Amino acid sequence: MAFSLDIRCHSEIGMVRKNNQDSGYVSPTMLVVADGMGGAAAGDLASTVAVKQVARADSRRQGEEMLTLLAGAVSAANDELADLVAWDRSLEGMGTTFCGAMFDGAQLGLVHIGDSRGYLLRDGALSRMTHDDSWVQSLVDEGRITEQEAAVHPHRSLLLKVLNGQPQHTPDTKLVDVQLGDRVLFCSDGLCGFVSDPVIERIVSHHTLDDAMAMLVTEAHAAGAPDNVTVVLAEIVPHSDELEAMEPKIIGAAEITAVPDHEVTAPLPITAADMAEQSAPRPGAPRPGAPRHAAR
Repeated sequence: MAFSLDIRCHSEIGMVRKNNQDSGYVSPTMLVVADGMGGAAAGDLASTVAVKQVARADSRRQGEEMLTLLAGAVSAANDELADLVAWDRSLEGMGTTFCGAMFDGAQLGLVHIGDSRGYLLRDGALSRMTHDDSWVQSLVDEGRITEQEAAVHPHRSLLLKVLNGQPQHTPDTKLVDVQLGDRVLFCSDGLCGFVSDPVIERIVSHHTLDDAMAMLVTEAHAAGAPDNVTVVLAEIVPHSDELEAMEPKIIGAAEITAVPDHEVTAPLPITAADMAEQSAPRPGAPRPGAPRHAAR
């Protein structure tokens, strides 16, 4: 049986930032959140590139085809970021997370890189579909700190993988089966970095989509909303011709940011030795060259 998505979305600057570097995209067949970073080096441009690349690829596919198409569009976005930096060196340092999925009526084809999160709510229980590509998450994985300690760690915004034009930063992909009544939440860390999973679970499981969206944003504000806040919330509902006819929507920075005309070049070659050097972690320290969210 094919299902449809009943979708709500929201993106805002928050209460501290001067501009919104988050972008998002929703359609009957795709849900996306991208959290740009780089501050003066155009995080808003980076998230816009990611969202506009995948929006152009949006179409009805099934199963593994969804992963192939969406991962290919994300790769194209990464190549375009490399081209933009080569064209204008002042853009060096920009990057973006990506958390998105295509939907075929029965499964989500999920593609993820960075620390924007994808959650699945089923039977009142919230679980993460994604794994943060962050230094503190690596410490949690190694048993060196707890999830509670990670939430307040001074380096919790340090990422190990993002889209920033570097070819070695590849996203994770997987297929997720859905059931009638499931809810899917994609968000930037302007929400999940300041509002705990138990609070998110309580809100998403006990309220209508409209009320849940409003309450999630209210909780982010109560935490000070020090970062941009972007949320995509959807419920798996019976097939609906009306929902299937919904017009795609771009939110956040990508609504107003234009990608400048630029030269298109092939990605710069990278040797195996270069990749090993760049990816090898130093004992007790983040990996070299990892971008910081604090620079957004």
